[in-house]
Amino acid sequence: MFLVITASVLVFLIAPVLIIMPLSFNAEPYFTFTDGMLNFDSDAYSIRWYLDILHNGMKDPAATVGWWSDMWNNAQWIRATRNSFFIATVSALIATFLGTLAALGLSRPEMPQRALITSLLISPMIVPLVITATGMFFFYSSIGIAKTYTGVILAHVTLGVPFVIITVTATLSGFDMSLVRASQNMGANGWTTFRRIIMPLILPGMISGALFAFITSLDEVVAVLFIADVEQRTIPRQMFSGIREQISPTILAVASILVVMSIMLLTVLELLRRRSERLRGMSPG
Repeated sequence: MFLVITASVLVFLIAPVLIIMPLSFNAEPYFTFTDGMLNFDSDAYSIRWYLDILHNGMKDPAATVGWWSDMWNNAQWIRATRNSFFIATVSALIATFLGTLAALGLSRPEMPQRALITSLLISPMIVPLVITATGMFFFYSSIGIAKTYTGVILAHVTLGVPFVIITVTATLSGFDMSLVRASQNMGANGWTTFRRIIMPLILPGMISGALFAFITSLDEVVAVLFIADVEQRTIPRQMFSGIREQISPTILAVASILVVMSIMLLTVLELLRRRSERLRGMSPG
């Protein structure tokens, strides 16, 4: 019964994905299965919508001199992809640095008001996102960084830091502080202790938090709607605009690619979780 319930929940969760991915290979510009697709006719399937990701926004890319450079700079989806990965990478790095520092400080037993500070730091996960985005818009506008890459990156850092704090704090929950005291007794300074003792043990948690922050940034659309300009348009923002202005199965192709990327990242997270448990002696090697 347990396996049946688990399988039913899994099918319920992945059913939309199972529908989207085949539809992204539809040869016709429809969001429904055609008779040819249902009959598994090879002519009914095509990768035209994946190619459209590269060609979107270009009149005749093959006939243009230096078409690869023009495609990279002008295609709407390519530009959105470039913005998304740049913003997600930078924000994930900053969020990992800040979140790790916060987790290390909150893990110390002498830290005053740990519960209150933790609640404040993870509040972006609890407060409705539209309220957070509205507040960031007015604040960033007052200091002149709204509608800039700096503002978008800082907004994504704010949303990504809680994930890093939670994952690194979970890793530190099984950390043996006697190792730090032993390192200090051997004459190591704070940086050496962190680099040689603490960091190797919490590295799986740091990487997991960075991946969560990266996924959060890559998937974020509400904050981008409030803070970003047309130059900072990301993949979710481009998908949102495509649904409202120009419905095309290209959106399904982009969604399928994002699903595959998410599966790969979640697989990496699971491998890191198992490695972290082995390092802490919580599971057999």
